[in-house]
Amino acid sequence: MEAGAWRAIEQAHEERADALTAAHRARAARGEKHPVEDFLFTYYSYKPAVLRRWHPGAGVELADAGATPRAAWRWYAPGAEPGSLVVDAPAFRAEKALLVSGVERILRATAGRAGAFGCFGLHEWAMVYRQEDHRHAVPLRLGQAGTDEVVEAHELRCTHFDAFRFFTPEAVPRNRETPTRELQAGMEQPGCLHAGMDVYKWAVKLGPLVPGELLLDAFELARDIRVLDMRASPYDLADRGYEPVRIETPEGKAEYVRRQRGFSERGQALRTRLLDVLDAA
Repeated sequence: MEAGAWRAIEQAHEERADALTAAHRARAARGEKHPVEDFLFTYYSYKPAVLRRWHPGAGVELADAGATPRAAWRWYAPGAEPGSLVVDAPAFRAEKALLVSGVERILRATAGRAGAFGCFGLHEWAMVYRQEDHRHAVPLRLGQAGTDEVVEAHELRCTHFDAFRFFTPEAVPRNRETPTRELQAGMEQPGCLHAGMDVYKWAVKLGPLVPGELLLDAFELARDIRVLDMRASPYDLADRGYEPVRIETPEGKAEYVRRQRGFSERGQALRTRLLDVLDAA
């Protein structure tokens, strides 16, 4: 890729990343936190700078890059042409072999399964079930008693360990499954909102192998999923502009499943792109 072309792509990527993180960075400068929009930066602990750094992905040789700061970045090596750079995919895969194989195993397993769409986002409800102290300083839409009644009126069907591990002790035995970290690859399914958000995590973990556009697409999916996750939660966020998806009603369940299916399709497309990246590398 000629220098003018890749530098233009890099600049566009940085501008897109800056736009995606601007509100978070402004709140951080003021010492403010948002229960919906800041989640991806706290739960995954990836700073905005991670999104801003553009990589071309494996197999793309950047002309005239040898004299740029990129030459000092880890996982880059001289290309075939003098002064060019290329992502050192073999070195990355060799040093990160366990990580890459683990990510690939989860991606392939999840991509190969049919989605399940009967959970209705009750994982967030299970995290506050029969508990007065909550993760977010936001009032419950139905109050504690009403929230508990919704949990007790449904079967919990969470398949995602990183959601299940935050269930209250009283909610744990109500779940149909018992997800564990060891069983993650065997239980992940593409209908799960948290599995969809995790596509962003996997893209970050694969580092320079992943083209910048794919990384930001995965972040945008995670951001959009988080909005539904909290709109369908027991928290009252109407004063922050988030109207509830009332999953305790038939109409709310239908809306949730419709949106869930759309996110599942987007997530599957991104998993395919990440698996193509791994195959190419």
